[in-house]
Amino acid sequence: MTRTHKLLAPWPAALSLLFVITWIYLAINPYNRMDWLLENLLVFLFVPLTIWGYMKNRISTFSFTLIVIFLLFHAVGAHYTYSEVPFGHLVAKKLNWERNSYDRFVHLLSGLLLTVPFREVLEGKIRTTRFGFAAILFCFMATLGVLYEIIEWATAAVVEPAAGTAFLGTQGDEWDAQKDIALKLLGTTITLLLVIVYEKRRSRQHVTA
Repeated sequence: MTRTHKLLAPWPAALSLLFVITWIYLAINPYNRMDWLLENLLVFLFVPLTIWGYMKNRISTFSFTLIVIFLLFHAVGAHYTYSEVPFGHLVAKKLNWERNSYDRFVHLLSGLLLTVPFREVLEGKIRTTRFGFAAILFCFMATLGVLYEIIEWATAAVVEPAAGTAFLGTQGDEWDAQKDIALKLLGTTITLLLVIVYEKRRSRQHVTA
């Protein structure tokens, strides 16, 4: 399959169409237009990179799927502002939580879903052991988490106060950034452990075959 036609295969084409339709629907009348724009800076950057990486065979169809799933959850948060997503309020009410934790859920998802795509991008570029590569990837994901929190803070500091507050989404928690990074790294750790177990099992199957 050529690179041009790869994106038009049934599964990636269906995923792309689902994301476009969902994104356009959620772009209509968001709760806070400025916050929506700030949140979608990630989409405007990430979508072209994902398409480029997929067509250049830098990421697999599986990774393409994981990225789209993450962006769908992010699009919901951008529409409502993360602190006002109805699902988060429902969970908070059911569990007697004080805050809407939808943002925490998406930070966990960022580790769970984006570790494999970044792993595929970095794989082959770093020569080390399996566990050494996992440690490097963990540090890479931690660095991305820290950079995102810094960019988020810097952006919120220069925009109008209401949009800045919605964009940060701390909801009065002074440790919000640290908790977000911790959840991202928890997701990364879970994914790395699953990858290591999967690769060990696959290598054993090749030996016994």
